[in-house]
Amino acid sequence: MKLGAFSVSLSVKDIVASKEFYETLGFNVFAGDIEKNYLIMKNEDSLIGLFQGMFENNILTFNPGWDQSANPLETYDDVRVIQQKLKEKKIVLQNEADENSTGPASMVVLDPDGNAILIDQHV
Repeated sequence: MKLGAFSVSLSVKDIVASKEFYETLGFNVFAGDIEKNYLIMKNEDSLIGLFQGMFENNILTFNPGWDQSANPLETYDDVRVIQQKLKEKKIVLQNEADENSTGPASMVVLDPDGNAILIDQHV
């Protein structure tokens, strides 16, 4: 499966403090809106999403159709194709993409330890 760009989405208590902390580690704001309580920080090919008040736990995130710079990929596995492959392997999904839709969609699966994995397609 081609899952696309990878990032860690962190649930933070204070987005300003988190932004400043990750800037000391060499990350820069890549996308997002601090006024809406979310930022995407980038250091070379590493991406970290900072989200204040949007979800409870940290999430592993994949973006089918994007490279690490959010550029569209020519070929990728659509989130609905990934979803179908997981279902065929008897993986239980927490949230599903509408299989009758096209374009942007997302799905969530938990790993064996309860860590959330978001497959979030923007194209």
